[in-house]
Amino acid sequence: MAIEIAQLIQHEYFHFFLILISFFILAQIIHFILVNYVRKLATRTKTDIDDLILGILTKPVYIFIVFTGLYFALKSLSQLAPYFTFIDGIFFIVTVLLLALITSDILRILLSLWLRTQKQYEKMPKLLSHVAAILIYLIAFLMILDHFHVEITPLVAAYGLGGLAVALALQNTLSNVFAGLHIVSDRPINFGDYIHVEGGVSGFVEDVGWRSTRIRTLPNTLVIIPNSKLAESIITNYSLPVLEMSVVIQCGVDYGSDLEKVERVTIDVAKQIQETVPGAMKNFQPFIRYHTFDESNINFSIILRVEEPATKYIVTHEFIKALKKRYDEEGIEISWPIVKIHNVDK
Repeated sequence: MAIEIAQLIQHEYFHFFLILISFFILAQIIHFILVNYVRKLATRTKTDIDDLILGILTKPVYIFIVFTGLYFALKSLSQLAPYFTFIDGIFFIVTVLLLALITSDILRILLSLWLRTQKQYEKMPKLLSHVAAILIYLIAFLMILDHFHVEITPLVAAYGLGGLAVALALQNTLSNVFAGLHIVSDRPINFGDYIHVEGGVSGFVEDVGWRSTRIRTLPNTLVIIPNSKLAESIITNYSLPVLEMSVVIQCGVDYGSDLEKVERVTIDVAKQIQETVPGAMKNFQPFIRYHTFDESNINFSIILRVEEPATKYIVTHEFIKALKKRYDEEGIEISWPIVKIHNVDK
């Protein structure tokens, strides 16, 4: 009898290793096919969606096959019969989590590609992908609870007060999270927009995250603003409705100047800047508007136009240099405040 039991155990362990090795070899074969043959076929297609999806599937498929082999190998051992329910539960959890991982990665890629084709959503931040991933993992968690026959309603009731305490402790964090979702849904700013935030911060929107928004300034520094503060601030978005924008430069000339000549010379310089400086709108017709009799000058605004907000600085720089040089040549004076002191003999 003892000999028969020993033979049975040896036979079971032989089956255990045979199943394990077979699934491992199968995983290697499928991995080899995916990497060396399917990937070559995917590279020949016009779209890169299949390449990206294949890159996502390759490693999880390999892991799943090996893990499945381990599952069936363990189930072949009669000594582990009391633990089969536990093994089944572990296998179910790992399978669901792997599927959730694959689904969230594929959805992230498909969502990113779809956003590229939709002009109105082309610059949406990455927060959408994070929200989609959270929803998928939440569904996976509920599936696991359902598999183990865990009632969700009593669980929520039992931990309601604890959840409330955590919510109060994380009030600022949750405020930033919901503010981030508000920014994504309302879209006052998009990824890549050039904005000015109340308080003096200006730059390009790099990303809207769970807690904060990152803004890259022109000096190439990164300013991080909590979403809740950004949502409550006054924002000037220079990229909406279009990237191109007007540049208004203030100037003033002496009261003795010929205003017709000043207008003609100023517009001529502005036209040269519009046509020659990179970033300026080539076909835009600049103009000036007189607006103030000041203490020393007659002040006016010069209106130019640039292709995007970041180029207004170089356009302004070149225009001021060119205008000062031309005014000197034409004898047009930009005066400054002068205080005359008179001695009165009593």
